[in-house]
Amino acid sequence: MNEYSFILWHDWRMAATSKSARRTATRARRRQQLINATMKCIARKGIGSTTLGDVAREAGLSQGIVNLHFESKDNLLTETLRYLANDYKTEFNQELEKSGPGPADKLRALIELDLRPNICDRRKIAVWFAFWGEVKSMPTYRKICDESDRYYDSVVEGLCAEIIAEGQYDDVAARATSLALTSMTNGFWLSYLISPRAFDRNEAMAAVHAYLASQFPKHYS
Repeated sequence: MNEYSFILWHDWRMAATSKSARRTATRARRRQQLINATMKCIARKGIGSTTLGDVAREAGLSQGIVNLHFESKDNLLTETLRYLANDYKTEFNQELEKSGPGPADKLRALIELDLRPNICDRRKIAVWFAFWGEVKSMPTYRKICDESDRYYDSVVEGLCAEIIAEGQYDDVAARATSLALTSMTNGFWLSYLISPRAFDRNEAMAAVHAYLASQFPKHYS
């Protein structure tokens, strides 16, 4: 291959790579656009009443585009739930990484995360509860939700165990405390979903702090 041929080949290769990258980026944006539209539809209508046509109209696209990217409603719903779980896990891990340095600081930061507006958001909460309501009949949903819950519970329980060891709280059980904290969070989410005007984030956080102080008085005063 002479120099001129090599230059032509190189230019072609670069153009093809750039075109492929643009197609991949466009595909990713379209899929995310459809997932966002799906969450809006589920929050408004529920899972059973949401159709591919609803999603297409919400996204401002044709139903053929929905079929092209997801092939079926089941696939679209599964990917929507998976996105929601992964998005939360990313936020959770980032908060875990940057908070600290001790387990008490990390635990408080993770609980506060669950009450922030970008997490404690009515649309997201409505979608979470919609999927949780389907887990008994949909093994795929159950698997995704179970994996998310197990990861969250293991981290929170581990932090509780570290605090117990640090403070020598012999009468406190890490498992029971982590379950109580999870139940509080779920309860606050449900309260916000049902009665948004009556929900107060500061009061909710104060309740969590009061519980933490009752369990770990040496760490939370």
